[in-house]
This record gives sequence, structure tokens and C-alpha cells, in this order.
Amino acid sequence: MTRPNTPTLDRVAGPADLRALGDAELAALADELRDEVISAVSETGGHLGSSLGVVELSVAIHAVFNTPFDKLVWDVGHQCYPHKVLTGRRSRIRTLRQKDGLSGFTKRSESEYDPFGAAHSSTSISAALGFAVGRDMGQATGDSIAVIGDGSISAGMAYEAMNNAGHEGRRMFVILNDNEMSIAPPVGAMSKYLSGLYASPQGAAFEKMAEGFEAALPGPLREGARRARQLVTGFPGGGTLFEELGFSYIGPIDGHDMSQLLPVLRAARTRATGPVLIHCCTVKGKGYAPAETSADKYHGVSKFDVISGTQKKSKSNAPSYTSVFGKALTAEAERDPRVVAVTAAMPSGTGLDILADRFPARVFDVGIAEQHGVTFAAGMAASGLRPFCAIYSTFLQRGYDQIVHDVALQNLPVRFAIDRAGLVGADGATHAGAFDIGYLTNLPNMTVMAAGDEAELVHMVATAAAHDDGPIAVRYPRGEGVGVDMPAQGEPMEIGKGRIVREGTGVALLSFGAHLSECLSAAEELEQMGISATVADARFAKPLDTQLVGQLARHHGALVTVEQGACGGFGAHVLHHLANRGALDRGLKVRTMTLPDRFIDQASPAEMYADAGLTSADISRTAIEALGVVIAPFGQVRA
Repeated sequence: MTRPNTPTLDRVAGPADLRALGDAELAALADELRDEVISAVSETGGHLGSSLGVVELSVAIHAVFNTPFDKLVWDVGHQCYPHKVLTGRRSRIRTLRQKDGLSGFTKRSESEYDPFGAAHSSTSISAALGFAVGRDMGQATGDSIAVIGDGSISAGMAYEAMNNAGHEGRRMFVILNDNEMSIAPPVGAMSKYLSGLYASPQGAAFEKMAEGFEAALPGPLREGARRARQLVTGFPGGGTLFEELGFSYIGPIDGHDMSQLLPVLRAARTRATGPVLIHCCTVKGKGYAPAETSADKYHGVSKFDVISGTQKKSKSNAPSYTSVFGKALTAEAERDPRVVAVTAAMPSGTGLDILADRFPARVFDVGIAEQHGVTFAAGMAASGLRPFCAIYSTFLQRGYDQIVHDVALQNLPVRFAIDRAGLVGADGATHAGAFDIGYLTNLPNMTVMAAGDEAELVHMVATAAAHDDGPIAVRYPRGEGVGVDMPAQGEPMEIGKGRIVREGTGVALLSFGAHLSECLSAAEELEQMGISATVADARFAKPLDTQLVGQLARHHGALVTVEQGACGGFGAHVLHHLANRGALDRGLKVRTMTLPDRFIDQASPAEMYADAGLTSADISRTAIEALGVVIAPFGQVRA
């Protein structure tokens, strides 16, 4: 028998247990759940602020809906930590974002309570509509609920989905998690009124409840609700945008007040016949003072001390690639008033906050709208400006048609700054920058660079700024540089020219990008085994330095290309060139080292590259195999 003083959370093995609790117990459970999330993330790091903002919402949804039969789809998924605790993963929550641990996002292979995986934004409504159609066509699925933030709902895909959902008219629920404002009316009065409205024996007709939500409120509450609705919808009067698209709109309600959440969700579930949008106002970082008062609301944190909130960040003398880019671009902007920059809701993540501090009128944050951002930059390039479009590799994929049609086809000099290239660590496969080399180098007119170290990045920013002959991209990884001496000023490079970093005779290691340091380490390992290795930094995947490639092919027995990208990238272009020149017919041994043809789960970057077979030891082994030599037991070449 459960003791009365047993914590409520300890009595919850899954959502079914929530449905046996009273409303007061659910409110108490939310407080315990918040503490659990704070404690867990203090040990693992992760997306804390967004998760704290949906604690009550997570409890209420699972208490009211019949998950996992009902499908709960979290947009982005970075706010899903409370959801994971409630759905049988509490015992593993301290493995969050670690190797072989829980993903930091929703993931279908992890739990039946994650019906749709996500880590990019604005996909939830489309997926939820898909589940609704499946239900109506006889599949074994119940209601579908999409939870989407005010930032994500601003993206074009979300509006495309709402337009389609409104046209279809199918029963589904979209919960707008709006953490950009708070509700003005007194919380107690609002709670009392809502409870009476939705819990009455007869109950107002659902359509009337949705249509007349504001009008039905008592006078002191009506004005605050009207202002909140206007701020989200932009409609000063009449129907909301959501209603124009075919949704019943309910709100705004306090997303931290269980006495509001529970009756609204119960009424909606009981009475809805078509698509419904429920507008919840929440506070990012709610309930943890260091998060609530932080400028970024602890959106993404490293491990931290729970009492003080102080984050435990690693110390290094080397700057991050992101900060190097931001400072280098700011220096270029100081010299050239035509330099401008575009970001898609990631000014600090891309380093553009450094430029914005210096030239605020020359940095444009378009929100979560990569497609628009790319074409917007193309328009600025066509006007004569020199735009830098700074977007993570994994997010730039979302604007690929615009890169092709609006930039490359018109040969417009948009400069793409591609952060988070390669494997990124704890965010896992969804955020890996694996594909940009392939999807950019196959485009006519495109120039593609990759920085071998942080000093090279400074020169590549200068190269991009000076390049007016078409689109150009520079890719660089997440995290710290290698600690090389930094130039006082970036100098434009000759387009399509690489460099020899280390001279050797036996095997050539041709690096494209930030794995240059691993190639140098591999060369040292080979040297200790009696094999002389040349290390070259390609710098450019397109145009390829064919003179350098030819030189390496003529003077070495084997050539190994190394890149932090998927098959079909830099190595493929080298092979294509050598095959067309007949070099392979003359007996040259060539090996291409890329990311494997599979997605790699979260771990530290070093662990992920080990999983990918791209360590210095892997490179040296590949070189030895290509040469066909045998290594004696003590590490020397056997004749």
C-alpha cells in the first residue's frame, strides 16, 4: 500500500497513472517533475528553459489524452524532457544526450510515446494531420495533438500545414505554446471563471465556447485576453488568423495553471469535431530563477550547479570557430559598408551577435525561415550588397531549393557561412552537418571552402567577402579551434588553390576541412612506423585544385582523402577527376574517408568520429592498407 507521504512522481510509472490522480495531485506532481528535470539537466546539460516551460502542459496532456494511442507530437522536441520522465524513461533521464543514452529530442525508436521524431522546427502540425488522416482511414490511432511554440509557428511550413488542416476539417488539436508574453488578467479570477464555464453539467456548446471565448469573459478579464490574442494573431478585430484558416481558436490560457489547463483540454477533447487551436501562454525557464532571469532563459546549457545556476564550461585557450567567424565578419564589415548578414533565429549560435553589437542595422534575423532567409539574401546580393547567410549545415538543408533556384541559377554572390559542419556531439544525428559538401558541390556556379583551422577561417571570411563572381560557401565545425596563431587580418585566398602542410614521399593525406589536425596526427603515427606522409589541405572542394591533386597522385604510391561529410562529397570529386585523367589506370591507390552511410547517435564529438572510423588511427590504418605494406609487431614496416 502506498504511504500518504510518498512523492507523487514516485507513483507514476507512465501516463496511465496520471489519469488516476486528482487535479490537486496533478498540480503537486508538476512541481516535483520540475525539480526532477532541473536536477537531471544539471548533470547532463541540454535544453532546460524550454522544458521547464511545458512541465504543467506535459502533465495535463498525458492526464487528459489517452497516450500513446492518442499521438502527442512535440515540435522541435527540445522541450520533451518532462514528457520523457512521465513516459517510463525517468530511470534513464540522467543519460540524456550521452553516448548510448536518451536522445535530447523525441525519437520513434526510443519509445512508443514518441510517435514522430523531431529536432528541426515546424513539422508537428503536418505530422499530426497525417495521424488524423490515418485514424479516419481506419488505422489504429486515436486523436493527434501537436504542441508548437510561437517561434516555430512563424515558419512557413506550419502555416502550410494549418491551411491544409483547416481545409480538411478533421478533428485534431494544435496547442500553441506561447512563451513570449504573459496573461494580464488575475490568474485566480481566470481560473475560477474557466472552471465554471467548462465544468458545468450542461456545458456550453464547443463551437460557442471557441468562438466567444473573449466575449464570454467577465469585464475585468476581457481586455487582457483581447490583447493577448492580438499579439499572437495580429488581427485587431473579428476572427483570428487561425479561425480564418478553419480552426476553432481557444485562448489565451495560463499554461502553468492546472485549474485552467485541465478543464480546457477536457472540454476540447470531449466536444471538438474539427481542428482546434488552444493558445497557452507559458514562461520559458518557469520555476527556476537562474533560468527565468537569464537572457537566453537557459535555452541550451552545459552542466550546472543547481543552487547557483553557474554553468560548468570547459576551459580552453583556443577560440571557438563560431566566435572566430563573428569577429572576422565584423572586421570585414568595418572595412566594407556593403557587408550585411542574415540569420534564421540563431544570432548568437552563428556568431552574428558580435556583428549585431557593432552594426545592428546590418544584421537581419528572419526567424525560423531558412527558405526566406536564403532568397532574402539573394535579393540583397542582386541589389549590390554583400550578404552573408549564416545558417547551420543541418538547417541550411531546409532552404535547398532556394539555394538552387534563387542563388546558384542566377549566379548571385550570396556568401554562405555554414556552422556546425560535421558531427556535433550531444545533439546527435538530427543536427549533424553531414550533407552540405555533397549538396553544394554539385551545383553550377558554386564555390565551396572548408576551414582546416581557425586561422584559415579568418582568411576564408575575407575570401568570401571579396568574391563577387557567384555564390560561395565556407563550412566549419562546432566547438573550439586547434590553437594556431591567428592572423591580424584576413587575406583573400586564390580561388581553388590548396596548400601543402607537410612534405612526405610515401602516401598523401588530402584533407578537406577541420580534420586536418587528425591527418597531421596520422602522419606522425605513420612516421613512427617508417612511412613518410605528405599532408595537404585542399581548402576548396569546388573548384577542385586539380594541379595539387595531380601532383599528389604523381609523387605518391597512395592518396587518401579525408572529410567531415557524407559519401558523395569531396572524395567523390577527387575520384571523378582522377578517373577522367586516367590516373587510376596507372596504378594509383586511392581511398576516400567519409562519414559512413548511416546516422550516428549522440555522444561526444570524439566518440562519434571514432564510431565513424575517422580517427587519426583510422586514417593511418587506411593509408597502410592502401600502400599494401605489412607492419611488424613493433610498428616498423616489414619489407
